[in-house]
Amino acid sequence: MRIDVHTHVSAFTPAHGLMSRHLLDSLPFRFMRWCLGIRGADERTERQIEQQLADTILGTPELDAAVVLAFDAVYTDSGEFDPANTHLHVTNDYVIELCRRHRKMLFGCSVNPYRKDAVQELERCIAAGAVLMKWLPLTQGFDPSDPVCFPLYEVMAHHGLPLLSHTGGEQALPVLSPQTADPRLLVPALQRGVTVIAAHCATRSSPRERTYIREFIAMTHAYEKFYGDTAALNLPSRWHGWDALLEDAIARNRLVHGSDWPIISIPPASHLGTIESLELMCEPNWMRRDVLAKRRLGLGDEYWHRAGKLLVPQSGSANAHG
Repeated sequence: MRIDVHTHVSAFTPAHGLMSRHLLDSLPFRFMRWCLGIRGADERTERQIEQQLADTILGTPELDAAVVLAFDAVYTDSGEFDPANTHLHVTNDYVIELCRRHRKMLFGCSVNPYRKDAVQELERCIAAGAVLMKWLPLTQGFDPSDPVCFPLYEVMAHHGLPLLSHTGGEQALPVLSPQTADPRLLVPALQRGVTVIAAHCATRSSPRERTYIREFIAMTHAYEKFYGDTAALNLPSRWHGWDALLEDAIARNRLVHGSDWPIISIPPASHLGTIESLELMCEPNWMRRDVLAKRRLGLGDEYWHRAGKLLVPQSGSANAHG
């Protein structure tokens, strides 16, 4: 299968999650909502985003499916929900519902390791058909090298569930733990047998940030189960990663396709040229535009099918079995 491992939805009803006023009023999210033609922040908006994602996936015939990512809340050191620091929350149950309604959506769960019931919630998600676990430690407020994560790594390794963890910079969401941008913090997961996909290949998201692209490449040489997704690499602030990733044979063979929808895709004029990039910008479907740009960058069949080999179908998900 040709799978996009990195797509998002938003939740605005209490049963499905939340988005803080701070986040809704931020420049990146105001721009994104404007591009999508979304004005509200209520149940109707939630359904609108769901339908837009479903239509976008169906309008990308080059892909067979897309992983829709839950996004767990922030929790205190004592395991309590931390509403003051939670700006984005999309529950596992909501994404399970979406994947049951839409045959081309696959369930990406999210479990903060600080939750009191973290292991039980992860086991529940696996039984419900999760095809990977999603973390954004910078925003969710934990360090993936913290021993509190180790029981989850044991569960993931046992079930063959990959970990998709954000690496590198972050601009769209508030940052609580800036030191967790370093992909080397994921080594304990690899040492315990987890297949790790480093989201964004540890690239920076703005010129003010440090890029960890060299550390990412070194880890692809050191660990056979270490991969990176190409989500948001077609943003000008992350274009810098393409040269190093495409020139290193081992790193290139560890790339997994991801779009980061609804992050807009802007084909890299620095690599494709201005005319070709402008031609691709005429494609109104951002997910498909991202696919077409990556094809023109020379990413071949192995790249497009790699996720299908990593994401072992889980027993609870009819969608995961096609």
